[in-house]
Amino acid sequence: MCGGFTCSKNALTALNILYIVVAFILIGVAVYGRASALVTNLPIIGGILACGVILILISILGLIGAVKHHQVLLFFYMLILFLLFLIQFSIACACLAVNTKQQEQLAEQGWTRVGHDLRDKVEETFNCCGFNETVISFKSDQAIACKAKCCLYPTETDCECPPCMQKLQSTIDYAFKLCGSIGLFFSFTEFVGVWLTVRYRNQKDPRANPSAFL
Repeated sequence: MCGGFTCSKNALTALNILYIVVAFILIGVAVYGRASALVTNLPIIGGILACGVILILISILGLIGAVKHHQVLLFFYMLILFLLFLIQFSIACACLAVNTKQQEQLAEQGWTRVGHDLRDKVEETFNCCGFNETVISFKSDQAIACKAKCCLYPTETDCECPPCMQKLQSTIDYAFKLCGSIGLFFSFTEFVGVWLTVRYRNQKDPRANPSAFL
């Protein structure tokens, strides 16, 4: 069984290297989720991004503490990592618990807050007009302002454009599920890191002077 000082040190070092890789994955997923949603300023996805950045900093702290067997650094590393586990676990559960109606409400809030330039970009990208209107009159102000190709060449008096929420729904839902699943999975690795740090911190370095152990 791997329970010695050297094994615990190597395991904690390898785990922190894994955390750095995980942090970049979380940052990439959060950036993808925010870019996919485009108009939705989602604080949940922002929380995943923040967890990724914090995890990189904590991993560096953990690497230094593991290599030097520094009691103070390991204590703060263990404490911060546990708090990050709680935050990331809560955010991941929130991502997975958001239903379709709540996603639509968040998207609508984002749509009303963003500027016209970003709305035009969304309409051009997804070839849609408006947020959740089912029929857009060609003579309306909204249709005249719409930048989507489907509204530039209307038939008779109506634009043949679906509402943007209809196009964004699947993308937003995928971003939530992806952020939640990855965040939930890797939050448990942080709990393993806390347990491993507690065990490693209470072990004595056989090569060190016994009086140096705090």
